[in-house]
Amino acid sequence: MNTQQNIFVTGSSSGFGFLIARTLLNDGHTVFATMRGLDNKNADNANKLKSQAAETKGRLHLLDMDVTDTAAVNAAVQQALSKEGRIDVVVNNAGYAVSGFAETVTEEQLMLQLDVNVVGVQRVTRAVLPAMRKAGKGLIVNISSVLGRLVFPFAAAYTASKYALEGLSESYRYELAGTGVDVTIVEPGGFGTNFAANMVNGTDTDCLESYGALAEMPGKLWGPIIEQLSAEGAPNPQQVADAVLNLIKTPAGRRPLRTVVDPLVGDEAPRAINNTTDQIQSQMFEQMGIKDMLSVNPQPGEAGNED
Repeated sequence: MNTQQNIFVTGSSSGFGFLIARTLLNDGHTVFATMRGLDNKNADNANKLKSQAAETKGRLHLLDMDVTDTAAVNAAVQQALSKEGRIDVVVNNAGYAVSGFAETVTEEQLMLQLDVNVVGVQRVTRAVLPAMRKAGKGLIVNISSVLGRLVFPFAAAYTASKYALEGLSESYRYELAGTGVDVTIVEPGGFGTNFAANMVNGTDTDCLESYGALAEMPGKLWGPIIEQLSAEGAPNPQQVADAVLNLIKTPAGRRPLRTVVDPLVGDEAPRAINNTTDQIQSQMFEQMGIKDMLSVNPQPGEAGNED
């Protein structure tokens, strides 16, 4: 059976996205790796991925795309469909974090945070779903965070975006269950990528100064964490890429709604929350007579690795 799939990955210039794209290429898949500034800002990263792709058995298509630009998203998806005829899997990975006291985050900063981390996922998902639903098959993997289930101080905007992404993703999971399209969520913890170091602080400095001595708290809390994630022996982000590959290889109908990957702190807390909410959702759906929406219904001829 041919298990090669066409996979659309957002935010592929660095971090999880780069590793996910490379891992999928190594496994022989065709990867549409999207990033902003393909010919300028991220030209070096694009060339690095292209060079590594040449050593794999997969095929790489680099696409210039900003998830905040609806026209660019639609164009990239259509380009992918034109090149290969179908998109089997989407990995919504693009994202960033705004940190600091919630009050110091301006309205504009919060709107951009939500635009990238939540609305960007909606743009990509809306662009790919018509073809997936028509085919009666497909997989959407949304990269969330353990901060989509837990709250950590001084990351309010990011946490809000991931909580929103969790709700959006789970809703899609239920609504698409009868179409053959599967939706699953990956919840990474802290890893040795440049993500934490690239956090954007709230820009209302007057507000921050009004906190007096407390203004140092975000740095005192996040500083050691960033240092730990930058040190030798920090959790390897390849674990997240491997988790994504494993979900892609898992047959439809058997994929979990959520997958926690957090070797730094451990997965006990988010897993406990996930298990509890799964039970509550199941009970509620059973009472409502819609329990069939809890799992995807694979359609005839679905691509993947069925037994």
